[in-house]
Amino acid sequence: MDLIFLNRFFCPDHSATSQMVTDLASYLASRGHRVRVIASRQGYLDANSRLPSRETVQGVEVHRLWSSRFGRAGLPGRAVDYLSFYLTVGWHLRRLARADDVVVAMTDPPLLSVLVYWALTGRPVRVVNWLQDLYPEVATALGVGALGGRLGAWLRQVRNRSLRHATLNVAIGERMAKAVRASGIPSGQVRVVHNWADCEAIRPLAPAANRLRHEWGVEDAFVVGYSGNLGRAHAYATVLDAAALLLAEPIGVGATAGGRRAPVVFVFIGGGHWLADLRAEAARRGLDSMFRFHPYQPRELLTHSLGVADVHWISLRPALEGLSVPSKFYGIAAAGRPIVFVGDPDGEIPRLLATYDCGRAVAEGDAAGFAAAVRQLRDDADARERQGTNARRMLEDRFGQQQALAAWEALLGDVALSR
Repeated sequence: MDLIFLNRFFCPDHSATSQMVTDLASYLASRGHRVRVIASRQGYLDANSRLPSRETVQGVEVHRLWSSRFGRAGLPGRAVDYLSFYLTVGWHLRRLARADDVVVAMTDPPLLSVLVYWALTGRPVRVVNWLQDLYPEVATALGVGALGGRLGAWLRQVRNRSLRHATLNVAIGERMAKAVRASGIPSGQVRVVHNWADCEAIRPLAPAANRLRHEWGVEDAFVVGYSGNLGRAHAYATVLDAAALLLAEPIGVGATAGGRRAPVVFVFIGGGHWLADLRAEAARRGLDSMFRFHPYQPRELLTHSLGVADVHWISLRPALEGLSVPSKFYGIAAAGRPIVFVGDPDGEIPRLLATYDCGRAVAEGDAAGFAAAVRQLRDDADARERQGTNARRMLEDRFGQQQALAAWEALLGDVALSR
């Protein structure tokens, strides 16, 4: 197969979409397919980075294009970055794509499927849209007013047209696939392939063997972790309220083997739109002693950084259910840690937590429920071990990297043979 992937970020960038497309593209190249990637020269965290415009990475031909460099600080600048990338991608894609190529378009920047549809109309090129989220619905749910009303309706119309004209549209969750079909896309043009984690690269690690717990001074604490981006799609108020409840509990004899309750510490690893607000609010409420903040860790340290926590929390605003799936879920499961989810208790991830008994979901705003979940896991080592083991087993059975990559290769093979 001759394949062209489109995404703003690619290796060595560590953003979630970059990791997904890097894994898949390099795997397909290793299988003997010709693979090209069109990306920007920016980094997710550093808009001023200047990655090489052309290079070969793990057998993949990488074409990095110019775009503006306002970065992630504000929505207007980000919109300009998107627009400039659309323009350069459209021009470059028309030059690069040939008959019978398979073009796989991700959703960073949003609505990339529309650009691909306009650029390749009339050409015998097969298009697969890899939907990590659904725009403009995500923006509308987050209250981006400019994308409401007539503009939002028009964007949905042109987005749906681009999906209908694609050979296939791949959603990363069952509820997302349902939302795509509800937009009028025929069921035969919609498939589900979940995101994944590398079961070999990320493995369960006993807390006592984790050097980061010592280096970060949390070896004697019960650690509630968050790893990744804390963006507009996520919420932290429930966790702050729960932290206040946990801080106020009496320090007495608990159910732990050592006799005394371990102090609860929240360790945040990553960044995002709400990070500064979370830090400021924790300080304002006198919760500084309960929170630790660390930057993104290299991918090769994920076993240790994800293993720092005894339990992880994940958040997704209820309005975003069916529009996005937090990819951090898969790495946490690979690390063999239970999960407390904050959002819609009937969402995609909560259903998995219930099915596999690997965590608990609480509604946004249910601080007492969150605090209770943390206490139960802190004081019941057997439950913590069982749920962590179940999370790892779920990952190996359903969301391992090799299963997902093989499914993608088979899917793309079918697309390449379609007429």
